[in-house]
Amino acid sequence: MKPSSSSSSLRVRLFHIVFESDSRPARAFDIAVISAIVLSVLTIMLDTVASLHERYGVLFFWLEWGFTLLFTFEYLLRIYCLDRPKNYVFSFWGLIDLAALLPSWLSLVLPGGQALLVIRFLRILRIFRVLRLTRFVNEGQLLQGALLRSRHKILLFLFTVLSLVSIFGSIIFLVEPASAGFTSIPRSIYWAVVTLTTVGYGDISPVTPLGQVISSLVMVLGYSILAVPTGVFSAEVMRSIHFERYSDEVCPGCGHEKHEADARFCKLCGTWLDENAPDPRSGGDAAKVPGSNVSAG
Repeated sequence: MKPSSSSSSLRVRLFHIVFESDSRPARAFDIAVISAIVLSVLTIMLDTVASLHERYGVLFFWLEWGFTLLFTFEYLLRIYCLDRPKNYVFSFWGLIDLAALLPSWLSLVLPGGQALLVIRFLRILRIFRVLRLTRFVNEGQLLQGALLRSRHKILLFLFTVLSLVSIFGSIIFLVEPASAGFTSIPRSIYWAVVTLTTVGYGDISPVTPLGQVISSLVMVLGYSILAVPTGVFSAEVMRSIHFERYSDEVCPGCGHEKHEADARFCKLCGTWLDENAPDPRSGGDAAKVPGSNVSAG
């Protein structure tokens, strides 16, 4: 989403400030947006406290409308900067930006629209859009890649958990009386989910000895199961870190592997690693490789 060459210089400057972060004005704009988002969310939270709402309700009202006008101006500014604004409007972040604004405006024209104001909390998601332009982008891509590579294992794990809670919920429904709260299989499955995740609300609990044995088994099983997705994701993160730091380049001199991604010489024998570029030492006298005790000719 870049402005065309026919765009005015003002649009070009605004585009670089609003959508990029490689200059001081752009970074200042990002910091201002993040600060406004945090203050807006804090205002929404404090306004839900009855004592604070009674005392500062008017102040919160005007602060919220000030943030709404500010974010509306920013949204229109983003549209103005683009040559094809429709792509932004219907993109994920464009819809998030719009959804964070609409509740305040709809509350003016729709009866009961105040109930929609909780959607304003979507504004906090916009922080991630701003952070994508900062030094956190590499870490975010690393986590995203790890999630994508482990998605099949995690989906299989979720299917297994859903199967287990359905089975245990059905069994406990047959074992326990309805007076204990197990009035249906869906409600029994709810108990199985709460027990398997070791939350244990206590609103439903087995009263028969067999039901308590089953409950104990489900709780112990829950501790074992919860470690599975954590281990899978952690392994993928470590693999991503390894791939990011090390290359699969094999030294043609000594066969050593696991060189750092930006390495140009083998750390063991000093051989030039880049097969697509000539060795800078080959055209002259032998050179001593920095950090190595091996002389290359």
